[in-house]
Amino acid sequence: MKTKRTALDIGFDIFIYLFFALFTLACVFPFYYIFINTISANDVVARGAVTLIPKGIHGENYLNVLKMRALPMALFVTLSRTVLGTGLSVACTAWVSYAVSRRELRLRKFVYRFFIVTMYFNAGLIPWYLNMQRLHLNNNFLVYIIGVISAFNLILVKTYIESIPESLEESAEIDGAGYLLRFSRIILPLSKPILATIAVFTAVGHWNSFMDTLMLVQDSRLYTLQYLLWSYLNQANAIARSIQSMAAQGVAVDPSALLTPTAVKMTIAMIVTLPVLFVYPFFQKYFVRGIMIGAVKG
Repeated sequence: MKTKRTALDIGFDIFIYLFFALFTLACVFPFYYIFINTISANDVVARGAVTLIPKGIHGENYLNVLKMRALPMALFVTLSRTVLGTGLSVACTAWVSYAVSRRELRLRKFVYRFFIVTMYFNAGLIPWYLNMQRLHLNNNFLVYIIGVISAFNLILVKTYIESIPESLEESAEIDGAGYLLRFSRIILPLSKPILATIAVFTAVGHWNSFMDTLMLVQDSRLYTLQYLLWSYLNQANAIARSIQSMAAQGVAVDPSALLTPTAVKMTIAMIVTLPVLFVYPFFQKYFVRGIMIGAVKG
């Protein structure tokens, strides 16, 4: 039975739609602004003259960045660490979460709290660096994927597993199924939402990470994409300063063709962000369900 809507109800709906429309625009506009600045003439971008419409459209910025010699290898290393690191992290987190959620596990609470305490206490950068060196992980690909379990993710997955009815496992146990079979046939399929959620968190962390490369890697064959682009950004700043000195000496240069630091920053931001934006929609449907169920209990 339809209820009569008052003018106040209609006005409130209009306000809500306008509010979320403006909020969406505020979220989308920064990416649009960065993109139009990457395809506009670099001298115009340096003056800050590009706001809503691109001017002097070209694709030289992307071509110049993609021409980097070490880019294919860096892209391969980044993809490898993202895929392997995410896979190992999700698998180990799921298995440990299942183990500590079983009441029959001895010292279950101690093991669980042993992981949780790492959220509150951190040895610091220097002990971490010395530990990595003692383990001979400098200039080693394993440094990218050795940290496989996050305490925060462990809390989410454990809470989610505990929300699964125990009767499902009990029926499988009566039929003779062991822990491994019950985990692979019952727990994993039912835990897809929370596992997809932590997979996105972990993959984004691996994709954006470059501090481990900066601290522990000197072999150019192990450079990640983000570290390489960061290095290129520093080089672009030096190139821009040299070109400015050339212009001050009266050397004729085409300002629209120069790869300025601003253009490099914008282009790097798009190159780093686009893969995440393309992957996120495929996992979006799991986000709300996984986070809500994984955070209710505990």
